[in-house]
Amino acid sequence: MKKFPNALVIMIGFILFSAVLTYIVPQGEYERIINPDTSQTKVIPGSYEQIEAPSVSVFDILLSIPEGFIDRADLIALILLIGASFFVIEKTGALKDGIEYLTMLLNGREEVALIVVSLAFLAGGALSGLQEEIIAMTPVLLYLSSRMGYNSFVAVAISYGSAILGAAFSPINPFAVVIAQKETNLEFLSGSGFRLVVMAVAFCVWMFMVIRYANKNKVVKEDEHLFVKKNLNLRSALILGMVALAFVILIVGILKYNWGFNEMSAEFFVIGILVGLIGKLGLNGTSEAYIEGFKAMIFASMIVGLSSSISIILERGMIIDTLIYGLFTPMQYLPTSLSAISMMLSQSLLHLVVPSYSGQAVLTMPILAPLSDLIGLSRQVCVLAYQYGAVMTDLIIPTNGGLMAVLAIAGISFDKWFKFAIKFVLVIFGISAIALVVAIATNL
Repeated sequence: MKKFPNALVIMIGFILFSAVLTYIVPQGEYERIINPDTSQTKVIPGSYEQIEAPSVSVFDILLSIPEGFIDRADLIALILLIGASFFVIEKTGALKDGIEYLTMLLNGREEVALIVVSLAFLAGGALSGLQEEIIAMTPVLLYLSSRMGYNSFVAVAISYGSAILGAAFSPINPFAVVIAQKETNLEFLSGSGFRLVVMAVAFCVWMFMVIRYANKNKVVKEDEHLFVKKNLNLRSALILGMVALAFVILIVGILKYNWGFNEMSAEFFVIGILVGLIGKLGLNGTSEAYIEGFKAMIFASMIVGLSSSISIILERGMIIDTLIYGLFTPMQYLPTSLSAISMMLSQSLLHLVVPSYSGQAVLTMPILAPLSDLIGLSRQVCVLAYQYGAVMTDLIIPTNGGLMAVLAIAGISFDKWFKFAIKFVLVIFGISAIALVVAIATNL
């Protein structure tokens, strides 16, 4: 039996597929203007026209690869620095001590641990769009799940999966709903009550599915015979407390001071050094741990860089606007509820070639807002359809560099992950479709 292609092969395949699309899909674009007050680029609705433009050359395809790395340099730096910092923390033994202490306390109550961890990542996704940052935490999560008797699929589901769920249903995710509401001239936090209720329902269903799978696919607990009662030592407790404080500062920085990837990277670089010194690694030991951490995160960083190359090729080939036009224009002829559900599904399909959901909001919302007005959909429902369709699809698309990097570290091939996750995503899409119909019925 042939082995399924790994993440690197899949990414290169999609880069080539994107290049082929530029020769098949007609070139076209919407007219755009720059708002002099905000310096934002705005799309003029109804301005789509097919155009003649140079085709993407072989050299352009090759050039898109280093350009993709440059385009995502800040994110790559974040993955390397946070990953290396967690490697330093792991070298001190504090993470292992903390996980062993937690699993000892929850021995026999593993389901509670799954819910608690999932809630933490749900909050991270809802508050800050937590996603790529999980790449660096994956080795720790794998160790935690193995200690509780669960496989790597459960580790990814309670962390990456829960974070995506939180981001998709969030009333405050700065990279999704905040951008989308801004692009559609909706008030910040409008519709939050409805979003929170739907998120609570979706999370309960999500946890039911995850726990049912986890209990049906138990594995032998790692070091089960070593489960002995012991207290967390002072040094490990201090290090773990610093890490927890770092995440609090991170959330405050994102929400209050508009922190980006560079600020996050700088914070964790400092945390890594402080933790190494407190953990008695010394300067040389800390730097060596950083080097090992960089090596461990290189492949994940490569995947993220390559995923950005796909968007670069499509933009250079001038076909992204054509894809948007082709996907969304027919909706004006459907009944209102079907239009909303079709909008969600079209956002999901578009996300395959536009892996950045924040970028997708900027591309589609200025076009879909007036289209929603035309067919009788509220703009709030238009934003909901975008959130549910685009963000949730991050769990199953191979063009998402964050997902592919997490799977690579977890040792899960994409075909096995897709087979596992598609059932979860389809159920959540079902909940999302019901939520859209309810939102229309209640005039949200």
